[in-house]
Amino acid sequence: MAYIDYYKILGVDKSATQDDIKKAYRKLARKLHPDLNPGDKEAEKKFKELNEANEVLSNPENRTKYDKYGENWKHGEEYEKAQQQQRQYQQQNYGDGGFSGADFGEGEDFSDFFQSMFGGAGGGFGRSSRGSSSGKFKGQDVHAELNLSLKDAAQTHPQTFDINGKKVRITIPAGVYDGQQIKLKGHGNPGFNGGPNGDLYITFNIPVDPNFERIGDDLKTKVSIDLYTAVLGGDVKVTTLDGSVNLKVKPETQNGTTVRLKGKGFPVYKKEGQAGDLFVTYEVKLPTHLTDKQKELFEQLKNS
Repeated sequence: MAYIDYYKILGVDKSATQDDIKKAYRKLARKLHPDLNPGDKEAEKKFKELNEANEVLSNPENRTKYDKYGENWKHGEEYEKAQQQQRQYQQQNYGDGGFSGADFGEGEDFSDFFQSMFGGAGGGFGRSSRGSSSGKFKGQDVHAELNLSLKDAAQTHPQTFDINGKKVRITIPAGVYDGQQIKLKGHGNPGFNGGPNGDLYITFNIPVDPNFERIGDDLKTKVSIDLYTAVLGGDVKVTTLDGSVNLKVKPETQNGTTVRLKGKGFPVYKKEGQAGDLFVTYEVKLPTHLTDKQKELFEQLKNS
């Protein structure tokens, strides 16, 4: 089993702060998201590796385990317990003149042990040793992905999963973000020898929305206004996540002018009633197919 360097995947060193890791993940997630790289298998692979790396390094407890055990961080503690049980078994049955090889067979490395014990393939200590018969090991975790539109992510709503033949119903809080991961304790694969079940990790994938750009809890959008409204002022209808509102356009509004609609942005995660702001940028459309009379009027304005 090849070693996976999560720090290298995120492009940070081992001394990186949690904020450094968060920034690196967001930057790469935007670059590698499948919706921005349709049909690119390599980008898809890197995106999955990126989420895996973020799952570990963004959690201080998981990061500590990873720094100690490497890619087998999930079962590192179980590995040490198994080693201790094997040593006790050898001492009880063979004394000091027991096996001369490594604890789990000469030539069997750290990763091979986990592949046989937790990967479900082959034999090994997990099946053959009497010492392991009393050991209880947590089942493998299960990872799933859920695609949500931006509008769905802005609403608290139920979702149902089919995991290991069982229906799992969860309520997704409004405000989840792209790449966010949640854990459902005990909904993973069954434990070993009576041990606890693994956990279910769900990663949310939120494609780029054609109408809104999300920046944290704020949203940005663009709305077109004609030249006459820009010059003279008027009303314009703006679409928001929960409907539409009418805005008053001030006279002599310049192209690229941005106005803020407070509280019309994205809901704040797990803070009911709170939301970011919506920033609306006006794009002034110039008239086309002018009549001679209209051109004459523009000439008069030009020369006035």
